[in-house]
Amino acid sequence: MKNSILLMAAVAGSLVAHEASATKTNRQKSDKNVLFIVVDDLTTTLGCYGHPTVKTPNIDRLAKMGVRYNHAYCNYAVCGPSRSSFLTGLKPETTTILDNRKTLQSILGDRITLPYLFKQNGFFTMSLGKVFHGDKDHNDPKAWDEIYGYGPTPIGKTGEKRNMTDGALKWCEWMASEGDDEDQPDGQIARKAVEFISAKKEKPFFLAVGFHKPHDPFFAPKKYFDMYPLEVCNPPVLPEGWQPPYKHTLPTETAVFNKFTDQDKREFLRSYYACTSFLDAQVGKLLKALEETNQLENTLIVLFGDHGYHLGEHNWWNKVTIFEKGTRAPFIMAGQSVGKKGVESDAMFEYIDIYPTLAELLKLKNVPTYLEGKSFAKVVNNPSKPFRSYVEAVVSRGEMLGRMVKNEKWRYIEWDKGQKGIELYDQLNDPVEYNNLANLPEYAETIKEMKKLMYH
Repeated sequence: MKNSILLMAAVAGSLVAHEASATKTNRQKSDKNVLFIVVDDLTTTLGCYGHPTVKTPNIDRLAKMGVRYNHAYCNYAVCGPSRSSFLTGLKPETTTILDNRKTLQSILGDRITLPYLFKQNGFFTMSLGKVFHGDKDHNDPKAWDEIYGYGPTPIGKTGEKRNMTDGALKWCEWMASEGDDEDQPDGQIARKAVEFISAKKEKPFFLAVGFHKPHDPFFAPKKYFDMYPLEVCNPPVLPEGWQPPYKHTLPTETAVFNKFTDQDKREFLRSYYACTSFLDAQVGKLLKALEETNQLENTLIVLFGDHGYHLGEHNWWNKVTIFEKGTRAPFIMAGQSVGKKGVESDAMFEYIDIYPTLAELLKLKNVPTYLEGKSFAKVVNNPSKPFRSYVEAVVSRGEMLGRMVKNEKWRYIEWDKGQKGIELYDQLNDPVEYNNLANLPEYAETIKEMKKLMYH
């Protein structure tokens, strides 16, 4: 009897220990903090996305620590509308912010932005650089415990420079600047982030880091330009005689880019690549700080471009399109919440899904019920799972709206609800989308099916 009691006690003790161990394991799988890195105008010119030229060892390392998503789509390929959308969890048509002029504060009302929800849930929230589209009216000041912005130093404003359009587009300029990283705003942002990460904290944190580069003007320390000789910067080759289907398929600056010489194109690529490697070096500083303070193990890291970007595809060198190059952007997540490390996911999602996903992963309370995005937390836990079967985006051309819907095979576009034209692209056989099939009778049924998705 005594032995039986001892055996039962041992079994009970073993079960308690097992449960304690399981609880500990579950705790370890939960992320305490969030490092939210938003990069201005970053497309998939990254080593981890297979780019053959651009050197991004730190972002590549982050991808090996977590999941690289291949099909993440913004809802509007411009900074202000995109950020206002994913930081509120609402579509651009709902926010009514369809350009960089309309302010967040003019439409926000009592809506709760993503950082404000973290603050309400007891997180210390800090904004560094460009997170919302700008300061004051474009921001949500109440969402942050602290906000910081930076500018270049006097030496950071000097260096060899050139405007690639002879001044026609003021923004289209590069500069191989004098000084080091911290003579540029992004270097100062990284320094402040490292300082914050390294300091003792009483609360979990939501640290939002908004890096400016590779956004124009393409200014970065000279050493990053030196990484890319012009001969390795090869512009894309367009199909002979290609023209956009409609004058509004692309924005109005196409005439300027039509004058680009081969030299101009290579200089544009070199400057964009240089700024991307400059950005990558700053990301490396953040990862190192987390590692040195033993916070890599309890911090969910999210890094993504606020939208896509054309680097000569469609003879376009900017954003503001609803092509694949405009709407798709790099998106990487790493942390304990991520189910597998060093893998890629083909799950398709929209940027309005970011808000509910982070809210679920960090177990936030009082999540707004009006959010239009859907949580893809199950994909974060198991990257091989599918998510959305199609995604949508919009773009404005003055008073006219262009709408896009895409599934795994097709991208369908309507201008002014089809009154000003339609476009259809076979993304499997024409991945850069040069051949508009919309006017061919054999695709009438496909267009009907895509219309159903658009007007569901």
